[in-house]
Amino acid sequence: MARLRARVRVGRRGVIVIPKSIRERLGIIEGMVLELSVEGDRIVIKARDLWDELRKRGKGLRVDIEEAEREIDEDEERWVERLEQ
Repeated sequence: MARLRARVRVGRRGVIVIPKSIRERLGIIEGMVLELSVEGDRIVIKARDLWDELRKRGKGLRVDIEEAEREIDEDEERWVERLEQ
């Protein structure tokens, strides 16, 4: 994979904007949780897929994560419909 670099400016309250090309390459979307760490003099940002983590943690449980995700999506759709009325 080719290396992709970008420069960003730190705004008020420490806000940075991740360039679109990098967001698209890593599949980063609005609302996604990112993990930040410091390694030496570098800031490392990793995209985390919380649903994937839940699936891994719930393998031994008798809970259908896919069904839970569908229920959450359906509830969200109902809320959006109510707000639009």
